[in-house]
Amino acid sequence: MEAPSPTKPTPSTTGLILAGGRGARMGGADKGLQNFNGTPLTLHTLLRLQMQEGPPLTEIMVNANRNLSAYEAFGAAVWPDTMDGFAGPLAGFLTGLERCETELLLTVPCDSPLFPLNLVQTLLKALEAENADIAMAAAREEDGTVRAQPVFCLLRVTLLESLVKFMHEGGRKIDAWTGQQKTVVVPFDSAQVDPRAFFNANTLAQLHSLEQAP
Repeated sequence: MEAPSPTKPTPSTTGLILAGGRGARMGGADKGLQNFNGTPLTLHTLLRLQMQEGPPLTEIMVNANRNLSAYEAFGAAVWPDTMDGFAGPLAGFLTGLERCETELLLTVPCDSPLFPLNLVQTLLKALEAENADIAMAAAREEDGTVRAQPVFCLLRVTLLESLVKFMHEGGRKIDAWTGQQKTVVVPFDSAQVDPRAFFNANTLAQLHSLEQAP
């Protein structure tokens, strides 16, 4: 009788919370420090990452460019962009890949507090099944279409060199870079998924509305 094949070990993963934006649509407020049900958005996101199904994340980091001591109080390593000028989410990706000491990096924004608790597990399954370099979440919109959510990504750290080159050549759009990689888009559109799971609160009014929703 043949011996069972050894189980492939689960790749180690670091979580990265993206909180480095200008908060322009919140009147310049530091979005990651705004409260959601009494808890700062970034801390809420940190706790939700710790609650993920499956093996725990090896580490969780925060990408922030202001009020660093306030973010450090949440108990995670805090890293500002290594590029000047609030260069957008890809600058956060770059910072995370540069600091990541695990095989994979998971990116999540600070302003989508209801993202699924099986996010990591589902993205990892798709990444390995497709032997992809990036697994990107997608969610159903109100009109029924399924739309990619490019700030919710699971990335192989081997992509660092590609991203450095892309950004040094002036690239800033996430989809332009991910389109150059082997990317699998992973729909979170079953009936079990909260329809607000990937809703991002860009304004204080949207954040308050999200708090009050049943």
